[in-house]
Amino acid sequence: MTAAIGALVGPPFKLSQRWQLGGIGSPKLIISQSSIEIHNLLVLDHNTNSCNIELRPKGIIVRFRSLLETYALIIPYYKLQLYKGKASEYSVYMDQYFVKVYANDSVHKFFRKLRNEKSRNTPPSIEDL
Repeated sequence: MTAAIGALVGPPFKLSQRWQLGGIGSPKLIISQSSIEIHNLLVLDHNTNSCNIELRPKGIIVRFRSLLETYALIIPYYKLQLYKGKASEYSVYMDQYFVKVYANDSVHKFFRKLRNEKSRNTPPSIEDL
């Protein structure tokens, strides 16, 4: 399992790299909406639907909990789509899966860092060449 995750999004950052980036984890993100597959997991308990995002060298890991189990959505940067719909909401998409989260000041700062990492690590498209 760990090897498969490492192959998709790379190994965890080393401590020195974490310091340079100013941290690699998001604050607690409150989920406002999600794809049906994720929603079906989240409705199993009555806790607040929340998640967090971890930056990796080649992608991100979106983690959330339901019924004392931890689930993760592994997203390589080349499949990651970020949208800012409303003023206080961000959307993270990969194929048919998505999570929409509410935003405050610390969340805006994290998503700015995430956009910068995605642009640094995504290979150029054919149109850019």
